[in-house]
Amino acid sequence: MPVYTYIIFFVLAVGLTAGLTPLVIRLGQRWNIVAEPGGRRTHHGRVTRIGGLALYPPFVVACLATLFIPRQDSLEVTRIIGMLAGTTVVFVMGMLDDRFKLPAWKQAIPLVLAAGIAILCKVFIELYNDPFTNMQVKVDWYVMVPITLFWLIGMPSTVNMLDGLDGLATGVTAISSLVLFIHMQRLGQFSVSLLPLILLGCCLGFLPFNFAPARIFLGGGAYVLGFALAALSIISGAKVATALMVIWLPIVDVVWQIYSRWRRHQPVNLGDRGHLHLRLQDMGWPQWRIVLMYYGFTAALGTMALLISSRLLKLIILLVLAVIILAGLAFLSGKTGDATPTGD
Repeated sequence: MPVYTYIIFFVLAVGLTAGLTPLVIRLGQRWNIVAEPGGRRTHHGRVTRIGGLALYPPFVVACLATLFIPRQDSLEVTRIIGMLAGTTVVFVMGMLDDRFKLPAWKQAIPLVLAAGIAILCKVFIELYNDPFTNMQVKVDWYVMVPITLFWLIGMPSTVNMLDGLDGLATGVTAISSLVLFIHMQRLGQFSVSLLPLILLGCCLGFLPFNFAPARIFLGGGAYVLGFALAALSIISGAKVATALMVIWLPIVDVVWQIYSRWRRHQPVNLGDRGHLHLRLQDMGWPQWRIVLMYYGFTAALGTMALLISSRLLKLIILLVLAVIILAGLAFLSGKTGDATPTGD
């Protein structure tokens, strides 16, 4: 595929998002869909919180434009439609949550629906590479469906929980998208590699307005980014292991928070300042330092995912990192005490 094709779609995604975001900022203020200081938020002033409205339309438009590109796989179009249909459901849910603060169960139902739509359109995890035998294994439908549901629901939830500091979730998603793009290029999946490139462009077009001090928050847009990233990691032959490695730090952090809240007999979906990035902020770290640390960690893991060919070595690295991260979180919990629930 000619280089200019990639440039066109990347510039389209960046340009549409950068052009639309200032309008969305004004609309959020006019519609009074804003985040006030308090709870988990320590920002100043009223900040628009409908970032999904700035990210979703450019992403959909650019992805639909790729349908005119010649395909290597006849099922790619079906999978793209399924991804976009699921992303649309998640976007609507996110907008409603931004406006009405939906309870957890009302957020969960659209996520399950979106994942179900994607699965019906062939976006599912059917094959995986066994790290011990290096053999490709095909799973039956009764294993494939729950694994795919868990991935397509878990990733948006993880990115949403990561969205606690200005530019954090957006930047981590951008780096993850870049890693997926490079990985697909190396495997010769040229047409489908346009999709993570588009997601990268949308994130970069949005990030100048979302980085500290943010003029707009992701809000429900975090679910959009998470679902798109999860679906894209499946569409081109299940790059789930790569995406898992890149976003490993937030995933382990979420696992710790679920355990910590369960241990305190609190609802696992109840917001607090127990996440690693928020604990570091409460310890006096400036936002920019925490965000750049996450960027660096994500980029380092992404580089490992691209350079290390041994699947067993990747698994060992993930397990060792999980132990280190969990030990760090346990130490911080002991040092700063249990996080106070905020309900936000």
